[in-house]
Amino acid sequence: MFPFFHLTDDVISLRAFQFGEEHVLHRAVQESLPELEPWMSWANAAYTLETAQSFIALTRASWANSSMFAFAIIEEKTGEFLGGCSLSYIHPVYHFCNLGYWVRTPKRGQGIAGRAANLIARFAFDKVKLIRAEIVIAVGNVASVKVAQKLGAHDEGISLNRMTINEKVCDAHMFSLLPSDFNIPMPKIFQLVRNEKNDPLQL
Repeated sequence: MFPFFHLTDDVISLRAFQFGEEHVLHRAVQESLPELEPWMSWANAAYTLETAQSFIALTRASWANSSMFAFAIIEEKTGEFLGGCSLSYIHPVYHFCNLGYWVRTPKRGQGIAGRAANLIARFAFDKVKLIRAEIVIAVGNVASVKVAQKLGAHDEGISLNRMTINEKVCDAHMFSLLPSDFNIPMPKIFQLVRNEKNDPLQL
């Protein structure tokens, strides 16, 4: 079983969602629906207390098989719940994942998502030993794009029909992060190969 980790930069901390905090999670999602619902399929009026409870149970179970690592974002000094971030769709062969984040509406615009993304990306490369994290953002989601840009993620352009949000098929911005972006060495079992023109990875 992959152990639960506590990550911090002394302003925010990331930890596994805990049993019993479904009420605070549900409240945060409900108050943030106007900002979340256009971009997150899971965020809608049908998000109930039971939904939050089931999500917490699922995320904790997912640590056991390393299929997903979901963290609550917590204010370090007060312990206030700020939002969530996760590594999901972890590929067992190619060792990359999706990196996602959301912040409850009253706490937006304070750099929290960027801090969380920085911490969880470092965790992905240093502890989970992934070689790439993808931040996939629906076209039009300006706030999330700004977070990826400020983080210094590589802008790889627009992927057509890359994601669905409820019944809508959406094009998406594709951003990526690599271990080298954080001065973290590649896992020893991999060898980085590039051609003479320094083009992207050739596997």
